[in-house]
Amino acid sequence: MGRCKVPSDRLDRLKQRAALASVTVAVTLIALKAIAWWLSGAVAMLGSLMDSGLDLLASAVTLVAIRTALTPADDNHRFGHGKAEALSALFQSGVMATAAVLLMIESIARIGTTAPPSATGVVVWVSLISVIVTLGLVLFQRWVLAQTGSLAIAGDHLHYKGDLAMNVGVVAAALLSARGLPVADAVGGMAIAGYIAVSAYGVCRPAIDMLMDRELDAAARTDLIAVVSDVPGVAGCHDLRTRQSGSDQIIQLHIDVDGDLSVAEGHAIAERVRRAIESQHPGADILVHVDPVPAPAVQ
Repeated sequence: MGRCKVPSDRLDRLKQRAALASVTVAVTLIALKAIAWWLSGAVAMLGSLMDSGLDLLASAVTLVAIRTALTPADDNHRFGHGKAEALSALFQSGVMATAAVLLMIESIARIGTTAPPSATGVVVWVSLISVIVTLGLVLFQRWVLAQTGSLAIAGDHLHYKGDLAMNVGVVAAALLSARGLPVADAVGGMAIAGYIAVSAYGVCRPAIDMLMDRELDAAARTDLIAVVSDVPGVAGCHDLRTRQSGSDQIIQLHIDVDGDLSVAEGHAIAERVRRAIESQHPGADILVHVDPVPAPAVQ
């Protein structure tokens, strides 16, 4: 995902604002959906309410995680606190998976119900309002995510993208139930449970990759090697190691230079390599080790 070159302090503020916006939206939707579920008893609305409750919990954890991730490096955390975002995403996925199981159980129990939920109009209107509010948040999160690449914001963004489809499903289930298909409510709840489970996996996987120090993708590594190899004075590069920590990238590699060069000349080449990498990966933590090699024999 490409990012605009924006001052880091502004990126930090954007991430915090996106997290605060998520908390505000979640509180608003919980209040609306709780009223709609209390009036209607619709299990699909219960599922949507549970998801909004999870969104609030996840958004609160995300806000704390982002503030922790922005804490400067210290003596005990020399690479910073960026992985707090991954821990936040991992927590989110666990809560989501648990809720999916509970909702699936409740939905299955409702399959034999013959009476349709009441207050269908309230369910429909609350769901439509939820779609409008959530769409505004998703668009804002999408823009912030393009700027920052934050894993914590990405997890929240996935939640609320799911809410858009989920609220449409709630409307469909309510309308079908009111027209003589009460089983649609239970089926809608099961579909929502399935979506929550899939979303939990989507949040969990990149979080585990970050915590396990997974390398950047093959294309990014290939581009890095090409950029380094094009720097004048570099005879070769090896031992490339990369990883992600929050929105920060850490890149380490060795370069081969002519062994007859002075230390200052070798350092100058390493500095050119660092600048070349930084132009491709702004803000990355870059370490370049210089290995002197014999000059090629003259034929």
